[in-house]
Amino acid sequence: MSYIFMDESWELWFNKSKRSSNYFIVTFLFCENNKCLEKIVKKIFSNLSKSSIKISWWVLHSSKEKAETRKKLLELCANQNLTIMTIYVKKSAIYTTTDKTSEKHMLYNYIVNILLDRVMTQKIIPNDKKIEFIASRRETNKVLNDNFISYIKDESKKHPFELEIKIKMPAQEKWLQVVDFISRAIYQKYEKNNNLFYNIIKNKIIEEKSLF
Repeated sequence: MSYIFMDESWELWFNKSKRSSNYFIVTFLFCENNKCLEKIVKKIFSNLSKSSIKISWWVLHSSKEKAETRKKLLELCANQNLTIMTIYVKKSAIYTTTDKTSEKHMLYNYIVNILLDRVMTQKIIPNDKKIEFIASRRETNKVLNDNFISYIKDESKKHPFELEIKIKMPAQEKWLQVVDFISRAIYQKYEKNNNLFYNIIKNKIIEEKSLF
């Protein structure tokens, strides 16, 4: 069994509000032994204060943790047998005249599938292995989540892989907490021109490309 854990950084909207971003990042984390990721999360929690754990409800969020915690988690990742792929989207390069929710979700599904297609065509994972693809839940709407799973399943049929797709909350899957930290480190490289955290895990990144 091979595992792909997926998370994204920032939102895929195009308005010009102060909360909007210039970039949108989708990140895949690969590992053969998911136990190593569990150990990383447990080790980080062992170094946190009880008050911090109480506030976080035993879920690590990169945007809420201190810099030293983010640095430690990424350093632990850098010493594990795992690999990373990412796709970044400069939103100004995408022509759009609308910010309709339905169109954003179609674009999101398309971006994720582009990255998954690269995984399969480049045979990053042997095609005789079953792949468990676990995406971090970004929507509470069941229809949107079902549409995402259906779209990815249909698109993956062109490849000789046995793909099982799941959408989980980070509280349910500790591994999604790890990829959240990695995706944010990559996001900061592009959005903030800050390579501090990115440089820790850059040697684990096997592909890093723009959508266009």
